[in-house]
Amino acid sequence: MASELKDKLNALKIDREEIPSSSGIVPKVAIGLLVIAVVAAGAWWGLRSRAVLVRTVVVEELAPASGGASAVLNASGYVTARRQATVSSKVTGKVVDVLVEEGMKVEKGQILARLDASQARQALALSEAQLEATRRAMVETEAQLREATIRKTRVADLLKAGVASKADWDAIEAEVDVFGARLETQRGQVTAGERGVDIQRQYLDDTIIRAPFAGIAVSKNAQPGEIISPMSAGGGFTRTGISTIVDMSSLEIEVDVNEAYIQRVQPGQKVVATLDAYRDWPIPAHVITTIPAADRQKATVTVRIGFDQLDPRILPDMGIKVAFLAEAETAAANAGARSARVVRVPRATVRGAQGDEFVFVVGRENKLERRAIKLGPGGDDPAEVVAGLSAGERVLVEGPADLAAGVEVAERPKN
Repeated sequence: MASELKDKLNALKIDREEIPSSSGIVPKVAIGLLVIAVVAAGAWWGLRSRAVLVRTVVVEELAPASGGASAVLNASGYVTARRQATVSSKVTGKVVDVLVEEGMKVEKGQILARLDASQARQALALSEAQLEATRRAMVETEAQLREATIRKTRVADLLKAGVASKADWDAIEAEVDVFGARLETQRGQVTAGERGVDIQRQYLDDTIIRAPFAGIAVSKNAQPGEIISPMSAGGGFTRTGISTIVDMSSLEIEVDVNEAYIQRVQPGQKVVATLDAYRDWPIPAHVITTIPAADRQKATVTVRIGFDQLDPRILPDMGIKVAFLAEAETAAANAGARSARVVRVPRATVRGAQGDEFVFVVGRENKLERRAIKLGPGGDDPAEVVAGLSAGERVLVEGPADLAAGVEVAERPKN
């Protein structure tokens, strides 16, 4: 009985050697998790590596140039001054005084600088002294001529009375002729002396440099003590100008228009100009003329455009963009052919041949879509797109050359 009870108790006893150790389970679980993580990372990297890195831009909406007319051509150029001069001197000399500074308003005839005039003054004094001496000699000759004329009259009376001889008459007659010729010579010398004095006075006046017209001084090119000359001489030690003066009332615009679109430009045509420095300021202007000469290297024709009203913010050599406007009737006729909202994209995004242009648009799931577009007139950058794109879409601007529609892309990180 006791042995039977002992066997039953032994059957209920737990054999701990058959239970697996928990310390062996933990490493196996960790290894399994690590394998799962590696597989997931590899799958993520494989999916990620399929996206091609590119650079894209957002399509911008182009505001209309004018409420009553549409732009038929866009171009860019610079503000130029039709009346501009670097003021120099007519003579070579040393600058002793400069009376102009950059930005100063000057009037016509205003003194800008003075040169050393000591030598010119001495030359003028010498010419005046020589002229005075010639005049005094002429006065003496006039007195001698009068005296010889009186004696000639007396000899004539004596000759009639038979007292004087024919030789006496010939001698006095020759003497009168000599004094008369000498007087005429001296009168010519006085005239020449007067012209010489005028020349020396002009030389003296040329040492004073004046403004040729009213305007604004935009540069100061010389300082007191420097040598100035109307021609370049002496290497870099000789200046050729004192200051550059610009007549601000003569400012206008010069743009180069592709010769393929020059037929869209007419004299008097309305233009809206926008300075690069003031992009939100539309400036009304008009076409002055088309210069009748083409540049064979660039295939362009220069067009002169005048401002309807000048403004102090407009400065020479500023960059400017212009939009040539169509008449209201032409704009209304073309309204159906032109989309209500015009957009623009960089030229680098446009692909394909002329007349068959297209762009790559980043569509759903970041995949490329080939989109045919229609460009507006002109060759500006950004290009005007009149059909095929909407504002806010992303288009490809830079990426591998073998890209095609359907390729998944990702934005290249900025450096």
